[in-house]
Amino acid sequence: QVQLVESGGGLVQPGGSLRLSCAASGFTFSNYRMSWYRQAPGKERELVATITSAGGTNYVDSVKGRFTVSRDNTKNTVYLQMSSLKPEDTARYYCNAVYSYIEVWGQGTLVTVSS
Repeated sequence: QVQLVESGGGLVQPGGSLRLSCAASGFTFSNYRMSWYRQAPGKERELVATITSAGGTNYVDSVKGRFTVSRDNTKNTVYLQMSSLKPEDTARYYCNAVYSYIEVWGQGTLVTVSS
């Protein structure tokens, strides 16, 4: 069964850190481009960070220098390390996997940044 399962979300104070994880199963993880998206209440889903199968990374401008995406192909897992969190980072974060015409989404994990 093709599946992505996110974890690591929660409530954090502004300036704090969280690490999200996304565990993949049912497909050849190392072949896939992995991305993190987020969707805040009342807003469209936006691409936050991408890591290619070769390890290249890209970020939306609003998180550059604060977020780091990484992958461990031995664990079939992609991570999003988030630091210096801001209230505007509050959203449901989704994991996405793409290879050729195949695309897989996780159910998301909620991140709330609030004092």
